[in-house]
Amino acid sequence: MTAERLTAPPPVFVLNGPNLGRLGRRQPLIYGSTTHDELVELCKQAGAELGLTVDVRQTDSESEMIGWLHDAADAGAPVVLNGAAWTHTSIALRDACAGLTAPLIEVHISNVHAREAFRHHSYISGVATGVIVGLGVAGYPLALRWIAESGVDRP
Repeated sequence: MTAERLTAPPPVFVLNGPNLGRLGRRQPLIYGSTTHDELVELCKQAGAELGLTVDVRQTDSESEMIGWLHDAADAGAPVVLNGAAWTHTSIALRDACAGLTAPLIEVHISNVHAREAFRHHSYISGVATGVIVGLGVAGYPLALRWIAESGVDRP
């Protein structure tokens, strides 16, 4: 076996944007009652069952998010991204996503297309491998399952 094959693949980055740290408290009729801590555990458990190492992060700082996306690009790591409001506003976030070297799955807990018109456009979708919207937090394990089973080569 070569040294390359002995190297563990990079973790899957699960990145959550602004206000998602308030899951379970912020607009539960839209986002559900699952807290961010519970979402972290859900993702880690789903990842473990699929043989993936999962690194779940949340930030309200756009510059921090962009830094994490650069880290993922440099590591060749797949990304599950809920950019939250930045999805609809940030060209900088799109540009960072465009630099990724492994699959990117865009996830939204709510059905953004059934909400206000300003939420209907995503700067991220055009550079994402796939998009999951409106399935609640269940969208995260679905994204992880696709990454695990897609057959897309990972470094």
